[in-house]
Amino acid sequence: MNNSNIPKRNRLEQARKLWYKFSLSKLSVVGLTIILLVVFCAIFAPFIAPYPEDAGAVVNYSQASQAPSLEHIFGTDTSGRDLFSRILFSFRGALIMGVGCLAVVVPVGGILGLIAGYYNGRFISNFIMRLADVFLALPALILVMCVSSIMTPSLMNAMLALCVSWWPWYTRLVNNIVVSTRNEVYIRSAEVLGASNTHILFKQILPNALGPILTKVTLDMGWAIMAGATLSFIGMGEQPPTPSLGSMVSAGVSYMPDQWWLSTFPALAIMLIVLGFNLAGDGIKDMLSSDE
Repeated sequence: MNNSNIPKRNRLEQARKLWYKFSLSKLSVVGLTIILLVVFCAIFAPFIAPYPEDAGAVVNYSQASQAPSLEHIFGTDTSGRDLFSRILFSFRGALIMGVGCLAVVVPVGGILGLIAGYYNGRFISNFIMRLADVFLALPALILVMCVSSIMTPSLMNAMLALCVSWWPWYTRLVNNIVVSTRNEVYIRSAEVLGASNTHILFKQILPNALGPILTKVTLDMGWAIMAGATLSFIGMGEQPPTPSLGSMVSAGVSYMPDQWWLSTFPALAIMLIVLGFNLAGDGIKDMLSSDE
């Protein structure tokens, strides 16, 4: 009975150590708090937002372009919709953009990186890495906009455009890790013992790449949200009347500086999300560091 609890205790002890290393950086804790707050607001937006109906195609010109006040703490837009409520709902699209893209590019890029690294020097490896180099040679955001321009503007197509241009970064990362560990003693021992290539790739090599991948994923969440906001800003992302941080910034630019709140608060929301993921990513990097 007691023996069966040992693995659980070990996992709890390891979790405590990881959390301790993460929490050593107060900024990382702040970043995690920001992320949790944004996720909470996105999930419970209909209950938190003071005017949830303003997330749709509502028009109330009698309330249009009002400056921040006690009634509308972030002011209202040119259609009379509460800006604070729309920002809360826009967190949903921002998080879907990041999570949706990473859910595709991490496994695709990671598997290609595993294959390229394990068969380093062979045709399949050279083909994968040269293809990745072609994509990496182009500025990521320019490539995203080029791919988006040939598709109908929508959240899903914006995610697809990001995926097309983003997978090589994970292929390159994983490939470098695999190449550096390919000739380690424990890998050679597994091959001598007759372990299959699949076993070696996913049981022996992949665990060594999980730390750097997790760190990059956290940092890239901010980049994906920023890229999604950029596409919405130029009309290639999420379309009205669905609230989007990028489109709200774009809609308010022409009214600057008189109606400064139209662009300022959505831009600050983007900055807050990106800052949260960047701070948390630094903490995860320190947490997974082998240095004590």
